[in-house]
Amino acid sequence: MSAKEKAQKPEDLTRLFVERANEGDAAGLAALYEENAVIAYPPGSQTVGRAAIQALWEKILANAPRFEQEPSLPTLTAGDIALTSTLARDGAGARAQVARRQPDGSWLRLLDQPEFVTPAP
Repeated sequence: MSAKEKAQKPEDLTRLFVERANEGDAAGLAALYEENAVIAYPPGSQTVGRAAIQALWEKILANAPRFEQEPSLPTLTAGDIALTSTLARDGAGARAQVARRQPDGSWLRLLDQPEFVTPAP
């Protein structure tokens, strides 16, 4: 894992994500996820595991997208599990992540739902 800053609270993960994405740091992004984390991306599929998540971000970041901080919704915490979410600026509705407190007290993402698609009627 990266020796970069660790999330000391669940809400830090979003800030660190945007910073690392804008630096083009796929390894740093992957370090924000647990080893067996799952991200619901690309749409309609899942990417499982830190190595696969890093490979996914390497492909995405090759196009040098620019990420912006999004307004956070209240975090729900139950012991060592937290649900974080933000309002998506790109029209995806909201983004949601489940994070887990690690033995050292830091937080990592376990589940990541970066886009919510409205079901067709």
